Amino acid sequence: MRYLALSLVVLASSVAAQDRTVLPPPEQPFSGTIGETYRDSKPAIPKPVRAPAGAPNVLLILTDDVGFAAASTFGGPVPTPHLDRLAARGLIYNRFHTTAMCSPTRASLLTGRNHHAVSTGLITDLATGFPGYWATIPRSAATVAEVLRQNGWNTGFFGKHHNVPAAQASAAGPFDLWPTGLGFEYFYGFVGGDTNQWRPKLYRGTTPVAQRHHPETTLDGDLSADLIHWIHNQKAAAPDKPFFAYLAPGSAHAPHQAPAEWIAKFKGKFDGGWDRLREESFARQKTLGIIPADTVLTPRPDVLPAWDSLSADERRVHARMMEVFAGMLAYQDAEIGRVLDELDRMGQAENTLVLFIEGDNGASGEGGPTGESNEIGKLANGVAEDTGWLLKTMPDMGGPESYQLFSAGWAWATNAPFQWTKQVASHLGGTRNGLVVSWPKRIEARGIRSQFTHVTDIMPTILEATGVPMPVRVDGVDQQRVDGVSMVYSFAEAKAPERHRTQYFELLGNRGIYADGWFANTTPRRAPWDPRPVQGLPTDYAWELYDLNRDFSQSRNLAAANPAKLAELQSLWMREAKANNVFPLDDRFGVARVMAGGLPAMRPSTVFWGSGISVAQAAAPSINIRSFSIIADVVVPKGGGEGVVLASGSRFGGWSFFLDRGRPVAVHAFSQQPQHQFRIAAKEKLAPGPAQLRFDFDYARGPGQGGALKISANGRPLAAGKVDRTILIAAGLGETFDIGCDTGAPVADYRGTGDFTGEISKVEVRLR
Repeated sequence: MRYLALSLVVLASSVAAQDRTVLPPPEQPFSGTIGETYRDSKPAIPKPVRAPAGAPNVLLILTDDVGFAAASTFGGPVPTPHLDRLAARGLIYNRFHTTAMCSPTRASLLTGRNHHAVSTGLITDLATGFPGYWATIPRSAATVAEVLRQNGWNTGFFGKHHNVPAAQASAAGPFDLWPTGLGFEYFYGFVGGDTNQWRPKLYRGTTPVAQRHHPETTLDGDLSADLIHWIHNQKAAAPDKPFFAYLAPGSAHAPHQAPAEWIAKFKGKFDGGWDRLREESFARQKTLGIIPADTVLTPRPDVLPAWDSLSADERRVHARMMEVFAGMLAYQDAEIGRVLDELDRMGQAENTLVLFIEGDNGASGEGGPTGESNEIGKLANGVAEDTGWLLKTMPDMGGPESYQLFSAGWAWATNAPFQWTKQVASHLGGTRNGLVVSWPKRIEARGIRSQFTHVTDIMPTILEATGVPMPVRVDGVDQQRVDGVSMVYSFAEAKAPERHRTQYFELLGNRGIYADGWFANTTPRRAPWDPRPVQGLPTDYAWELYDLNRDFSQSRNLAAANPAKLAELQSLWMREAKANNVFPLDDRFGVARVMAGGLPAMRPSTVFWGSGISVAQAAAPSINIRSFSIIADVVVPKGGGEGVVLASGSRFGGWSFFLDRGRPVAVHAFSQQPQHQFRIAAKEKLAPGPAQLRFDFDYARGPGQGGALKISANGRPLAAGKVDRTILIAAGLGETFDIGCDTGAPVADYRGTGDFTGEISKVEVRLR
């Protein structure tokens, strides 16, 4: 303890020599002398801002949709040896909390502020017109990356960034909410809720990266390699300059995809089902001391079936889905291990503060009781998947032809011992995640820390540990209050009184308030996999009460026994909600919430000048559930030409208009199921030379309806056909609207890469 305190005092004293509370620091006055010539002049060069002497590197890791009881470090069934070894040389926090969903957790993580206070009360895709829900992190909440960058750290971001409003995720920006606008000097990753792990849509900085073609590994391998390469270059250029690296893999979120050999490691491991798995994890958690010995295992909710009630075919499908998830998480751990190994090899591990948050919320139950092989298809487009279909897809599960998410039963199991899952901010199954902290040079203690901690605490912890004060002004903007509390006080003292004593929770109408061990919360009225609007108002929810000091798993509702304490906490929640822009409460989700945010006005005509263009779906003309015309001025090469004129989405939900051996073709994928693949193709081959291609779609105008599509060239009809069903939203979330190519997962099977082999001078999209 004395060693840690003395070390931090040394860091603080080195900071005192330079005022760091205003960033950037004022320009230094010239301290030399200027005479008539160089002979009677004395030069003086301004000194750059440097990190405090001895300041550590910082590696911040945030995984995605990993429940409290998934990783072996926290008693789970998936071996995570690299997280285990990190924990063995550091600290495990078993009462660490997130916000219950992606964008809000990430906004709080980077800023140290409550999620509504930085305008991120929900994921950026569902922004609405109220201050707590604009999805725009304000300049008054500078990120930890910005503060460290201006204090002498190099900053890099690798992986998922889901804090850009959907319409800004394109070449037109603006880019101030992209990583490079939030204090990161370097970014390599994807923007949005998820991406296809086999064919991700990636950016370096704000520039799209060429399509990835690595059939043997998924994205996690690329991220670890790029991070290691960045560290090599950073230390080569400035060996004594610390780095801040943020690694945020998108794996474990849908789509569950992993190399086949990693999935194979778990064959047969989950045949016993989710009820048994949860009980086994619960027993391991007690043995490891992750949870208190008197913890109660909360029961399976009525909305989830017992494993023994399933048919043999259903059990086969669900067991396979869990094998894929386990393979994905194990592979992720191995790739993170590559980074840790390299820090060891380089001699950097000793003075690197590692904060590893296992999950940005609880495990996702959004797959529902049956699971799914097409995330957006089921959620937004109403694609039905029966057991027969899922059985057929078993050989493809985890591969490029699947966009799966396991069933809610596995999510519940991997959130042991808590109730509920992701989205449910009122219960610990949505908000309790594992945290491991390691810093060999400064943290000598080992073991478990059980103080209440929250994702807002990460930024204050990093700043105190690095000896950097929280600035009061950044780039001329006064900074709003910081809501988190540094956890450094707990590094050396396992029994130190907790300092984060009050914390509100709210997401999609589910609410909670923590205060000195007590927790009051609402009872959920909608299952996380059900997008249908809840009847009544958000104020109609019932409330529960728990004493978490005596009830680790939130298992004994004391609301009826202690109404006075419940009323006290409800009043406290109201005060916190008003202070953090939580109102108005809104429990709508999915399409209902999208419509509540208001749809942007669509231009009747959009022109694209040439090929190689990719636009975010939110910024592109929407050709879903409407009539449209596509008019393309092209030059057909000799031999007839191949490749895409226009593509939107993927084979899991999308449109493509292309040439196949010179013959114009239109494909609509309502889903990846064979009966949902609609293809209209011309029999006639286009002549070489200039041509005007036209695709006209007349929508039948009704929910789930299709329409009639006609293909013509140079004013002459070539083909016509019917599309029985059309999508509402292109799948998956990272798929773009492309001209001359089909990036990400392709909509159709093309000859070659799918890139147009002729010339595209102009493509016009007219909405009707």
